[in-house]
Amino acid sequence: MKRIVLFLITNLAVMLVLSVTLSILGVNRFITEQGLNVQMLLIFSLIVGFTGSIISLLISKPMAKWSTGAQVINPQAPGGPREAWLVDTVHQLADRAGIGRPEVAIYEGEPNAFATGAFRNDSLVAVSTGLLDGMTEEEISAVLAHEVAHIANGDMITLTLIQGVVNTFVVFFARIVGYFVDRVLLKNDKGLGAGYYITVIVCEIAFGIIASLIVAWFSRQREYRADAGSAQLLSSREPMIRALARLGGLEPGDLPKSFEASGIAGRGGISAMFATHPPIPARIQALQHMPVR
Repeated sequence: MKRIVLFLITNLAVMLVLSVTLSILGVNRFITEQGLNVQMLLIFSLIVGFTGSIISLLISKPMAKWSTGAQVINPQAPGGPREAWLVDTVHQLADRAGIGRPEVAIYEGEPNAFATGAFRNDSLVAVSTGLLDGMTEEEISAVLAHEVAHIANGDMITLTLIQGVVNTFVVFFARIVGYFVDRVLLKNDKGLGAGYYITVIVCEIAFGIIASLIVAWFSRQREYRADAGSAQLLSSREPMIRALARLGGLEPGDLPKSFEASGIAGRGGISAMFATHPPIPARIQALQHMPVR
């Protein structure tokens, strides 16, 4: 229920911001009597393409806490030895990485962990009870270092920018093709016909699939970098290798779609091309061949 309510609130917020912004700027009128105003269309596409991604990034921390039920640990009163160790480990890793100390949280669920937040110095690292119960402290430390590396690398911001760029191209080119089909192929010269709207919908679906491939590819590359970052922070690749090997024998817990790519492990999509995480054997092999200073 929380995820449904959050989804509705997020989408209402996006629609409100888009409506107000487009009305103020007047960029929702890119079809004129003289034809297609490409500059206006590009501005429209940029606003539509980036608004949702930026809003999702800005609310990523409260959204993560709400949708997973994660409980943030109070550093001054951690509540127990395990919680105290978890906070201390994350803070030590953050200090080594040169970032602000993240909030640390625990949530009920199967083995997984994630990091999120709009800023490197104001982020969240959360781990599941399944991961804490199923791994050794060394392996948990490696997973925490992986998540801290995501924050230090600015992965959340970079992924948001990439998503915004591909969204912009999807919106822009879908309408270019729709206009061409409506005016040139169907020879409609009276406003926008059904050909335009149908073509835009079809193109947004087709271009959206291509965009998903690009975003998924980048997500897989950042997993390799975060694995390497864990090895650098711990001055050894072995803890992360052992943690990945352990994860390979566990069933990863589900995360909300909005930040599924932030988890330590994922189930993948209908094919490897759509997976947000590389196969664990490939990640282990990459670590085995990396130099550690």
